[in-house]
Amino acid sequence: MRVFLFVFLWIIQPPKVEVLEKSQYLALVEKGYTIIDVRTPEEYHEGHIEGAQNINVKTEAFVTEIENLSKSDTLLIYCRSGRRSLYAAQVMVSIGFQKIYDLEGGFLNWESE
Repeated sequence: MRVFLFVFLWIIQPPKVEVLEKSQYLALVEKGYTIIDVRTPEEYHEGHIEGAQNINVKTEAFVTEIENLSKSDTLLIYCRSGRRSLYAAQVMVSIGFQKIYDLEGGFLNWESE
């Protein structure tokens, strides 16, 4: 039922996720907003943005874990390349999160010069 609800809301509600270039994202990181790394724990341990929480979008616990966050907070999310984080952000929007910023190109972009 939960999966159906996500799909239904995603279809009727266009995503309200803003994808930011690295410099814009960095400016928000420096302001101290909550950072969510939606990759696997293995990927997270290989390297991550300092201060990021790891909430794996591939697990059934993802929704439960993100529901513990404030829906009115500004949240910065990322994954490896940007695909999983965009999906995660759309799920988050569908359950009421309002200020979500995704890193264009993901962690690969973050590490590049």
